[in-house]
Amino acid sequence: MKKNVLLINGHQYWEISKGELNKSLIELAKKVLTQKGYSVKTTHVEDAYEPEKEVEKLMWADFIIFQTPVYWFSIPWGFKKYIDEVYMAGYGIMFDDDGRTRSEPEKNYGTGGLMQGKKYMLSTTWNAPRGAFNNESEIFEGKDVDDVFFYFHKAQQFVGMEHLPAFACYDVLKNPNIEADFKHYEEHLNTLF
Repeated sequence: MKKNVLLINGHQYWEISKGELNKSLIELAKKVLTQKGYSVKTTHVEDAYEPEKEVEKLMWADFIIFQTPVYWFSIPWGFKKYIDEVYMAGYGIMFDDDGRTRSEPEKNYGTGGLMQGKKYMLSTTWNAPRGAFNNESEIFEGKDVDDVFFYFHKAQQFVGMEHLPAFACYDVLKNPNIEADFKHYEEHLNTLF
């Protein structure tokens, strides 16, 4: 059975981040996955979109790859706006409630997602160097990329999706190594898909 993948480019134009790297990573993922026989659709959050149509694409997908630069330790505000608008348009389709019951209002919060069986992956581009992660003495206090994006993963869990290991390009402004990043991304995709 053919599987479907939605690639969401969360890049938002910024003077020092024009979007070429994230666009190229989307193109690479599309090429790799299409060659493997997946059906692929894309969205770029900077382009005009209709939230209801985006919900349809999310529900069509078996896998979702969220591609985003990291701005101030988070996703760009335009990408957050996309998630807010699209996920709320998905009420009753992507999730129906928060999972709690009247008889047990303190239990099961976050279990009302209707997207069970779907998997997602976060792919990020950072100015932070690789050495800033998984090191107790550095800014992220020993955390890896998935740990830093805990809030993002909880939003996907809330709608019922299962998390795949993240991919990251590090030090993309001061010490880029794009050729190696593309090679590692292709390997990452081939391992997961």
